Amino acid sequence: MKRKFLYTVAGVAALAGAAGGSLIVGTRSAPPAPVPVAAPAAPALDTSAVSADMQSLLAAYRKIIVLTQDEAALSNDEKAQANRVGQQLFHENQERIAKLDESIARLLASNSPARFDAIGKLLDYVESGEGLYDADRLAFREVMASLLAQVAKDSSLPAIKLHKRVSEDLDALAEIERNYEKEIRAVFGRFESRAIDLKREKWESYVAYLKTIYQRERILKDYGVVLPYPSKPEPAAPAQAGREEAEIFGKTLPKKTIVLTFDDGPHRRYSEEIAAILKQYNAPAIFFSVGRNIGSLDAQGKTQLNGGAQVSRRLKQAGYVLANHSFSHAQLSKQSGDNLKAEILNTDALLKAVDPERSALFRFPYGARNKEGMQALDNAHLKSVMWNIDSLDWADPVPSSIADRVLRTVDKEGRGIILFHDIHERTVKALPAILDRLTAEGYQFAGWDGQAFKTAGTAAPAAVPRAAATGYANSWAIVVGIDKYQKWPQLQYAVRDAEGVGQMLVQKFGFAPERVLTLKNEQATRTGILAAFHDRLAHGNLQPNDRIFVFFAGHGATRKLSSGRDLGYIVPYDADPDKLATDAIPMTEIQNIAESLPAKHALFVMDACYSGLGLTRGAANAAFLRDNARRLGRQMLTAGGTDQLVSDGGPNGHSVFTWTLLQALGGKGDLNGDGLITGTELAAYVAPAVSSVSQQTPAFGSLPGSEGGEFVFELPEESEFLNTATTQLSNDAIALNTKLDAQASAPAASVVVKDLQGNETRLTAPAAIPVSDRQKAQRANDQGLLLYKEKQYAQAEAQFTEALKLRPGFALAANNLGFVFYKQEKYAEAARWFENAVKMDPSRAIAYMNLGDAYFKAGDKAKAKGAYKTYLELSPNGSGAGYAKQQMEKT
Repeated sequence: MKRKFLYTVAGVAALAGAAGGSLIVGTRSAPPAPVPVAAPAAPALDTSAVSADMQSLLAAYRKIIVLTQDEAALSNDEKAQANRVGQQLFHENQERIAKLDESIARLLASNSPARFDAIGKLLDYVESGEGLYDADRLAFREVMASLLAQVAKDSSLPAIKLHKRVSEDLDALAEIERNYEKEIRAVFGRFESRAIDLKREKWESYVAYLKTIYQRERILKDYGVVLPYPSKPEPAAPAQAGREEAEIFGKTLPKKTIVLTFDDGPHRRYSEEIAAILKQYNAPAIFFSVGRNIGSLDAQGKTQLNGGAQVSRRLKQAGYVLANHSFSHAQLSKQSGDNLKAEILNTDALLKAVDPERSALFRFPYGARNKEGMQALDNAHLKSVMWNIDSLDWADPVPSSIADRVLRTVDKEGRGIILFHDIHERTVKALPAILDRLTAEGYQFAGWDGQAFKTAGTAAPAAVPRAAATGYANSWAIVVGIDKYQKWPQLQYAVRDAEGVGQMLVQKFGFAPERVLTLKNEQATRTGILAAFHDRLAHGNLQPNDRIFVFFAGHGATRKLSSGRDLGYIVPYDADPDKLATDAIPMTEIQNIAESLPAKHALFVMDACYSGLGLTRGAANAAFLRDNARRLGRQMLTAGGTDQLVSDGGPNGHSVFTWTLLQALGGKGDLNGDGLITGTELAAYVAPAVSSVSQQTPAFGSLPGSEGGEFVFELPEESEFLNTATTQLSNDAIALNTKLDAQASAPAASVVVKDLQGNETRLTAPAAIPVSDRQKAQRANDQGLLLYKEKQYAQAEAQFTEALKLRPGFALAANNLGFVFYKQEKYAEAARWFENAVKMDPSRAIAYMNLGDAYFKAGDKAKAKGAYKTYLELSPNGSGAGYAKQQMEKT
């Protein structure tokens, strides 16, 4: 069961008022009663120093928020000073986090029986500390992630239970971040105001509370800053020749030119993730490295490189520029003499040890420099690089807020150097949305060629594997299913088809339920369907980076016009067959609606028969994701052509067409294996597959007005641990899927399908997006799940094996491979892989249940009892608790 911190939006404000600003927002279930032991209780470990560091960490985090709130209302001087002090607080916190990591590591290494109770008390504070807001808990996210990794090294039962608790807390922190993401978008968002304001009580209550305990002026004063009274603005000085050459700010770059820079790394995880995202957009970047993250120098000045240097080497090999950000991230404006020179030259020596052709770029920590520092740079033949666009990712805990801030500032500046930090997960999350928007708006990314910033040429740098995000802001759907017509023949499967598609969109692809507009039977009148488009979507709700998916299951009709052209219609619930022209909805109106929607991409899927709408195709190209972000897409896939009957005989109460569509969206439509399903891939799987098992010829194409953009589904990573409760497909579903797969397009192959005029058109899937070994492993695991559910055990075994070859510590694939053996009654082999799974992820309760079953089937009842017991320790109230107790009675 996932541990959750309790919070509401309006409720926090009420709690704040009732408690005078002190909030109780987190709870957790009480731990089980301790089991009496003969030995005396171990003495409690002193965690007061660790607790004090955690409270200091929180205090600095809160001060950063107070400093950076209301940034739009600050003068330039106030903003600069607030950011400088805020960054100093941030870097002090980075040192606190490192200290906390060391302290917790010592606690865990002490082997004292009380060490887990001591860690538990620290978790009690994070989970339910008095006066903590949910936003406060985000301050401890990095500490918790490190704790999880450290606890995983201990295989004792208390450590396993602690691992489970920390995992659940991290899940809850991710949920808190998602909750604030919606609210911070309203605070920092770039979107136009809407008729219904988003609720912000929670964030505003939090900030209001912080301002009762901290004031910006006091924080600045504590760090040596007193802001003078505002003076009258002086006339702007004429531009000084050579200023940009002496120190680069980015303001003289060509219009719509951006330089991406990342400070404070290298980070052993996030730096390379950021580099991989950049590759998807062919975006160069500069990584300003802190020297101590790369290595050290001994008394003789000899460099000693560490693991961070290997990260830097890989960044260099991938085509990125390495640059100097001082040795210790000290405020160099307060340094002088040998200390100042060492901060600059020691890192320069380390960078040369990593890359003899290191760049001559330098960035002062906090942007704080003095005359002596500038002279030291000149003597070292280094150039100062500043910035004019600050992401504030060091201060802001929410990725969408970071993205919104950057994009608003870019809109204002029109060009420049963006300051990011490659030591945060939130930067990794924010980056795709930023790059998508900038790419779509025609910005170019400039890199350093050794002399100046220049935009990328035609030759792209060597690819680094990573699948990029699809870049949509919100996802909308209109889903219509009509069985019970007033005046048309009744249907059996249309409503179930609509329900199945709606569930797929919400459960698999993360469409918000409130943005999936479902109309069934009497709701799906002509007025109701058109109102869903015009009232709910077209009039102000859709945004330029949104997508809209439309599914219709019901009757379709075709009418011959006097010109001889066929015109297709969708038939609403209340249409009269004798009044088709006035009661039904012509495809020309659907086309007009598609063109009027301000969304980036729209896909219409019609489980009915049509003709009479000419379609055009836009060719795919290798730079798919980058170009797709620029182009509008309006696509349609239909179940069949003129006068063809839709086959309603599919499995699970679906039509053949919708069943095939659902299989494609379940993963079979990813023809090139990159984790993305485009509209073209969907059609390339569905059209020939449906034609092979029915009398239907599905049609596909782009609606007039489309610019060749593709609707894109991004497949989520499956996390299901196979077990006895996992459902498999029925025999008739497996039989149909076997026929469908036999006609499916092979990766990168092209297929010929019909357009809506009955002509042939060739579909070719876009070039696959390069992915990392980790992502390849996930895709192999996900494919294995599909094969397992179709009882293709040999093929499933091969996929899970491939996943483990690509990612040796992949506990999910290890468990799933074990369960394939278990299903084939190979119990000894199954037990070995379940054992591997629990070694890789010791807190995964379901793997212990599987392990117990494998031992039991193999006849080793003693081991089975131990595995069932561990399952109950980890999940005493889990769905399998009753079964585990029954099994223990048999051992």
